Amino acid sequence: MIGVSSVLAWVMLTGFIGLAPLALSSGIPDARGSSWAWLAVAGVANVVGLPLVYAGLRLGKVGIVAAIASTEGAVTAVIAIAAGERIGPATGATLAVIAGGVFLAALAPDRGTLNEDARRAAWLAAGAALVFGFGLYAAGRVSNEVPAAWVALPPRAIGVTAVALPLAMSGRLKLTKQAIPLVVTSGVCEVIGFLSFTVGARHAIAIAAVLASQFAALAALGAFLLFRERLAGLQLTGVATIVAGVAVLSALRS
Repeated sequence: MIGVSSVLAWVMLTGFIGLAPLALSSGIPDARGSSWAWLAVAGVANVVGLPLVYAGLRLGKVGIVAAIASTEGAVTAVIAIAAGERIGPATGATLAVIAGGVFLAALAPDRGTLNEDARRAAWLAAGAALVFGFGLYAAGRVSNEVPAAWVALPPRAIGVTAVALPLAMSGRLKLTKQAIPLVVTSGVCEVIGFLSFTVGARHAIAIAAVLASQFAALAALGAFLLFRERLAGLQLTGVATIVAGVAVLSALRS
C-alpha cells in the first residue's frame, strides 16, 4: 500500500510514541558503556532486519518468508551457546525439535517454478534472520542490566531518527486510510513482542529466542485466512510438533 520505507517509519513511530513515556518514567538507567553498546546493536539490527522482511513479503509468499525469517531463533541460540550459555542435552534436543516444527508449520508449498521474485524474497528473509539473530542476542545480553522498556526503546528511537524524520522532511512519508490500522497494529505488536522476549531472555536467551520464532506458524495461519495460502500436511504436522515441544520444554524447565 505505502512502500517498505513508509511502513517501517510508521511502525517505529507508533512504537516510539507508546514506549518512550514508559521508558522515561523509570528514569535513564545507570548502565555500563558495554550495555549501551549492546542496546545500539539490538536497535540497529531491528531497524535493518524489518525492511528486509517487508521487502521479502512484497515479493514472496508470507509462509515462505516467515519460515526463513523464523530461523532467527536458531541463529540466536547458536550465538548464545557459542558465547557460553549452557543448556542440557534434553533441552537442546527439544529446542531443535521445536525449531523444526516452526519451519514445517510455516512452509507454504508453491507448486509453480521458483521465479526470480521468490528467490529474492528467500534471500531477503535469510538476511533478516541473520541480522535479527544478532539483534536478539544483543537484547538478551543486556536484558538483566536495564529495564525492559529501555531494551525495546533503541530500535524505535533509531527508526524514528534515521527513517521517519528524513522521509517526513523530504515529503516522502506516505500513509493511507486503509494502512493506518495495519501500521498501528504492527507497531504495537512489535513493542509487545520485543518486551516479552526481553523478559524471557533474562532466564535463557537460547530458549526464549527459539520459542519466539513460533511467530512463523501464526503467520502461516494468518496467510491462509487472509490470502488463501494453503496449509499443507507438513504445516499441520509442524504445528503439532511445536505444541508437543513446548509442553516438553515447559516440563523440563520446571
